[in-house]
Amino acid sequence: MKASEANFLNFIQGTKQFIVPIYQRKYSWTKQQCKQLWNDIVRAGKDDSIEGHFAGSIVYIGKGVYQSTAVPQLLVIDGQQRLTTLTLLLIALRKVIGGSEGTFDVTKKKITNRYLVNNDEDDDLYNKLILTEGDKDTLLNLISEIPLPNEHSKRIYENYQFFLEKISDGKIELNLLYKGISKLMIVDISLEKDKDDPQLIFESLNSTGLDLSQADLIRNYVLMKLEPKEQAGLYTNYWQPMEKSFGSLNDSSQFDRFMRDYLTVKTGRISNIKNVYSDFKKFVRDQKEKTIQQVVEDIYQYSKYFVRLAFQTDDAQDINEVLMDINALKVDVSYPFLMEVYNDYKERRLSKYEFIEVLRTVESYVFRRAICGVPTNSLNKTFSTMAGEINKDHYLESIHAIFLLKDTYKRFPDDEEFMRELTVKDVYNFRNRNYLLRKLENQDRKEIVNIESYTIEHIMPQNKNLSSQWKEDLGEDWEEIQKNLLHTLGNLTLTRYNSELSDRPFKEKAQLKGGFKDSPLRLNRNLAELEVWNEEEIIKRGQFLAEQALHIWKYPSLPEGTLSQYKNQNITIKNDSRTIQDYDYLEGEMLDLFKQLSKRICNLDSSVRKEFKRKYIAFKTTTNFVDIVPQKNKLLLTLNMTFSKIRDPKGICRDITDLGRWGNGDIEVSISSKDQIDDIMFLIGQSFDKHRDGE
Repeated sequence: MKASEANFLNFIQGTKQFIVPIYQRKYSWTKQQCKQLWNDIVRAGKDDSIEGHFAGSIVYIGKGVYQSTAVPQLLVIDGQQRLTTLTLLLIALRKVIGGSEGTFDVTKKKITNRYLVNNDEDDDLYNKLILTEGDKDTLLNLISEIPLPNEHSKRIYENYQFFLEKISDGKIELNLLYKGISKLMIVDISLEKDKDDPQLIFESLNSTGLDLSQADLIRNYVLMKLEPKEQAGLYTNYWQPMEKSFGSLNDSSQFDRFMRDYLTVKTGRISNIKNVYSDFKKFVRDQKEKTIQQVVEDIYQYSKYFVRLAFQTDDAQDINEVLMDINALKVDVSYPFLMEVYNDYKERRLSKYEFIEVLRTVESYVFRRAICGVPTNSLNKTFSTMAGEINKDHYLESIHAIFLLKDTYKRFPDDEEFMRELTVKDVYNFRNRNYLLRKLENQDRKEIVNIESYTIEHIMPQNKNLSSQWKEDLGEDWEEIQKNLLHTLGNLTLTRYNSELSDRPFKEKAQLKGGFKDSPLRLNRNLAELEVWNEEEIIKRGQFLAEQALHIWKYPSLPEGTLSQYKNQNITIKNDSRTIQDYDYLEGEMLDLFKQLSKRICNLDSSVRKEFKRKYIAFKTTTNFVDIVPQKNKLLLTLNMTFSKIRDPKGICRDITDLGRWGNGDIEVSISSKDQIDDIMFLIGQSFDKHRDGE
């Protein structure tokens, strides 16, 4: 690596071409950043005491990149944003100078030939700066002074217009502006491809300043080390279509969420959204038998599932309708589980009917818990491990069993609890009240009612100063009745005549135009038949609607004998057809040792389950807490803890942080005889406690 101070204009002069690689993010500077740069340049131009102004660094791969041309082609690793912005400023300055009379320190022709193009070259080598697709043609057309393409880069053009307006308003002399630009200094950092690691340098340079998104960092990590031809293939076939499916990645939050969920699917661990990139690097390093293309292909495939989940873009409308309901509940913590189920559906491991049933079961699980006030802070951990519990030979049955066997704070509220809580809950102030009323109104209905055009009506009014007629209808305990039942399901309905109904007596609400008898809504059908509205009728209607709710948000049903089988199997549920016989070294003494150790581990708690992976056996609670790799003369264990947290009085643990290995965690320990089991279990118990408590 060679780093030196350089004057910016001198740096870009001469025959050379800066190429922004396809994996770099699109041009993303805003007007605010352009304004800051403009102010710095104007200040430097007007103040003779300022000898130079530092404008950042430009990092590129120099020798050995493209040696087949006479023009040095420099691959920009960092600094493309300021390089592009200053180019836009020079284009705007060139235009104003070209249309102005007078003598200037630089001419339109000199700006073009010195800073924008390689005048002696043709075709692909003519322009000095080549941006990524989406930005490239807009910049080249501005340089060539020809009309913009139909689908031009709005950010490129907006910032060019910003500079053009600033220069044209005449508040700074053109010579002073050029003088300010001439004072810009950069750090010129040239890398050698075969000697320097551009990814490490890129990360270091971007650890301060304007943060890159996790999406930017991951894309660069995946593509930066590849040869240009490989980069183009992966980017064109996989990465670019994936980015387009997420819409504009100027807001990368959805993509960052997807990558977190993808890693959860693949590792069983939930990444902090701010640590997705670092966790992704560890994940890729662990994929020893996969090429980077295979990893990207898999990411691309799962991104399709995420996009369908998040934006309801499946080809089947009935699937999209369920997804719309799930998203109305804002339960994206279920995405890791649902992406895995989506993959199984596309791989034909379950039918479309079964897939929709799984989606409806998730919807019911989340909604019933919300009605019953079950805390939601554990849902992400519940869903993060659920895919690993499925018996894929009996897909839907096993999923129903998984939900039915959840208890305490993970429970699926049964019909009795759900009905009890739904009838007394303050539904009016419930976050999902519109979703609840929409589903009740449209149950088994082909002509769907859009309830967003309706308002919620309290049948018994909210006004504490009830009319004498209301007090008479409700009886002497009217205050207590209003207090307890006002916002409950039984007292709520929908109308477009809220102002007309107002606080009128019930009979008037039922009889007048637009009232309950005149309403096309099913929610108002029974109201039209009543003469009085009182405590008895509110409770009766609440019960009726709650019974309807049981048919919408169904509780899974399995024969007791079938459920009992799953209860007995909940220690060991296999993801596939692998068994203990599939491990070459699990025989003789090693097999006996494994069985004894496995029994001790499973006896830690009823939540422990065992999964047979291709290279190791995983033991899980909320996620993997110990993984065992069978070897010829020992069992190699990986504990899913950071090395600094383990209590290891005998010093038998090894720190494998950032080292490649099978299994999950940063601690490695081995066992070769039964005499060591107690010592090993002391260590395993620490990892189990950590994950059981959800740390």
